Amino acid sequence: MPIKTFLVALLLGLPLSAQATPAIQHWETPQGARVLFVENHQLPMLDISVDFPAGSARDPSGKAGLAQLTHALLDQGAGGLSETAIAHRLADVGAVMAGNFDRDRAGVTLRTLSSAAEKDVAIDTLTRVLQRPDFPQAVVQREKQRLIAAIREAEADPGTVADKAFYRALYGTHPYAHDEAGEPAAIERLTRGDLQAFHRSHYSAPNTVISLVGDISRTEAEAIAVRLAAGLSRAAPVSALPKPVPAAVAAETRIPHPSAQSHVLVGAVGMSRNDPDFFPLFVGNYVLGGGGFDSRLLKAVRDQRGYAYSAYSYFIPMMEAGPFELGLQTKLEQTDDALAVARDTLRQFIAEGPSEAELIQAKANLTGGFPLRIDSNKKILEYLAVIGFYGLPLDYLDTWVDRVKVVDVTAVKQAFARRIDPDRLVTVVVGAGGAR
Repeated sequence: MPIKTFLVALLLGLPLSAQATPAIQHWETPQGARVLFVENHQLPMLDISVDFPAGSARDPSGKAGLAQLTHALLDQGAGGLSETAIAHRLADVGAVMAGNFDRDRAGVTLRTLSSAAEKDVAIDTLTRVLQRPDFPQAVVQREKQRLIAAIREAEADPGTVADKAFYRALYGTHPYAHDEAGEPAAIERLTRGDLQAFHRSHYSAPNTVISLVGDISRTEAEAIAVRLAAGLSRAAPVSALPKPVPAAVAAETRIPHPSAQSHVLVGAVGMSRNDPDFFPLFVGNYVLGGGGFDSRLLKAVRDQRGYAYSAYSYFIPMMEAGPFELGLQTKLEQTDDALAVARDTLRQFIAEGPSEAELIQAKANLTGGFPLRIDSNKKILEYLAVIGFYGLPLDYLDTWVDRVKVVDVTAVKQAFARRIDPDRLVTVVVGAGGAR
C-alpha cells in the first residue's frame, strides 16, 4: 500500500528522549483482537499498526498472488470512498497511511496527530480501509495488470531471480516457497470474489493484532481498538502453517542470466521467532556475516581475496522456521572460488564458533546500539507489532540486552550445530551460463 501523504519532516524524525524500555499494556477486545499499547505524551502523535496472518504463505493452491493483491487493494476504494477521496482525506489532516507485506503478515500502519479532529478523521479512514474495502472491479483489473507487469519486469533483475529460486529450493512445497508477489498466470485468473473471500477469512477480528503508541490514554486506546475490530468479520483464527523440513542433502541450482556478476545465495532452513536458540544464533551471526566490516565472511571474501564488495549472512525468523541466508555478488570468472571461500568460512564457524574476542566485540556492539532500536515511536510500534503477532513475551524488550550478554561461545556453537548442517546446504547461483 503506497504512502498517501507526509507529515512535517521534523515530526517524523523526533526521537523519544527516554532510553528506558517502554511499558507495554495489553488486552483483548470483545471481538477477539489482541492489543498492545505504549502510552507516550512527548509528542502530539499517535502511531497505529494493524496486522493479520495474511501474507503470501496464505495463498490458496492455484491462486498465487491473492494475498498480495488483496493487501494492495485495501485503500484503493473503501467504505464508499474512492482511492482519491481516501488520499485527500488523509492529506487534509496530515496523516500517513502505509502498508507492510511479507510471507507471514499483511498489515496497515497509520500515523496521525493526536488532536481530536485530525485523529478522528484518520482513524475513520483506517477503519473503512480495514473493514470495508470495496475492491472496485475496474481497479481490480488495473491492479492485476500492474502487479503482473511488475513481476515480469523483476524477472530481468538477477537478484530477484536468485531470491525466488532460493526460496523454492529451500522450501519446496511448503507455503514459504510462495513468491510474495505471486505468479502472472494465477493473478490473471483472480476475481473480485476471490479477494472478498480472502479478506473475510483472513482479515477477521480473531486474527487481528492492533499496536498503538503515542499521545492517548488507556481509555482512548481501548475505544480505538474496539472501533478498529468491531466491523471486521468473525472468521476463526487461521490454522498454523506446517513446519518446514530441512533439505536431506545438499542441492545446487545454476541459472543462466545476462548479468555482469554472479549472484550467489547459500543457506538452510533456520529459525522461527520463538526459537529457543534465537539469541545465540542472532549474536553468533553478527560475528559470522551480520556485523559488516567486522564479520568473518566479509574479511575472508573481500578483505583477504577481493572476490566481492560485500558478503553477508542473516537469519529471517518467521512464524515457522525462516531461512538462514548467506549471500554475495562476484565476477563471473570468480564465482566458484568465492563460493568455496564462503562455504569454508561457514563450515569453520559451525565447527569452531566465534573466538572470545569476536564474541565480546559483537555483544558490545549489539548492546551498545540497543537504545537506537527503541528511540522513536515508529521503532517501538514495529517491535509491538512483532511481539503481538508472533506471541513473544511482553518483557521481550526489557530482557533483550541481558539475553544478548549471557550468550557464550558454547551456546553459539551448539545453536549453529543444531540449525545449520554444512553438508546439506542449498545453493543458488544466477549469472551468465550459471558460471561453473
